[in-house]
Amino acid sequence: MTSEREAELNAVRVGKVEVHGKPIELVDYDPDWPALYEREAEKIRAALGERALGLEHGGPTSVPGLAAKPIIDIVLTVADSADEDAYVPPLEAAGYELTIRERDWYEHRALKGTDPRVNLHVFSDGCPEIVRMTAFRDRLRTNPADRDLYERRKRDLARRTWTYTQDYADAKSEVVEEIIARAEFVKPKAARPRSCLDPTLPLLDNGPS
Repeated sequence: MTSEREAELNAVRVGKVEVHGKPIELVDYDPDWPALYEREAEKIRAALGERALGLEHGGPTSVPGLAAKPIIDIVLTVADSADEDAYVPPLEAAGYELTIRERDWYEHRALKGTDPRVNLHVFSDGCPEIVRMTAFRDRLRTNPADRDLYERRKRDLARRTWTYTQDYADAKSEVVEEIIARAEFVKPKAARPRSCLDPTLPLLDNGPS
């Protein structure tokens, strides 16, 4: 029998959500992570050409010294993330797999890569979530106290057993919001696609990393 939580997660997944059922694997910071990001970024640029309007290394693997799941988070900006035909087929040809379709949350899409492990998050140009994600990353890069706070909270949560990895990600939301409130950033003022018009939606917690 499908639980309410499982149904909620399946509603935005391409395919069925996998049960995790164990603690979260965190590893110490790996200095090779930036090079892995650059390698994947070049692959994405080669696949999309001018359709790749922006690429950022996000998530915990982008912060020197921070423990993380060994998954490279990449933020890709396209003209309209709802227009999957414009970018999903070439990314699939490059080895990525579409896994998330969130029509009600900035039309966010996520694709997965396996060598190395990658979470590729796709947003429309001008989406405020991109600014929030990079502001959070930059705060952790430049403020050791907040970086250490985040790592302590991550390690504490990671020890617990989680039915779904998204539950672990959701549990980090409180500390993420606490830190983002201290970050300095300017919300974008440019005209945005329909998919980015709701400023009340929560900060993406960088997938399950």
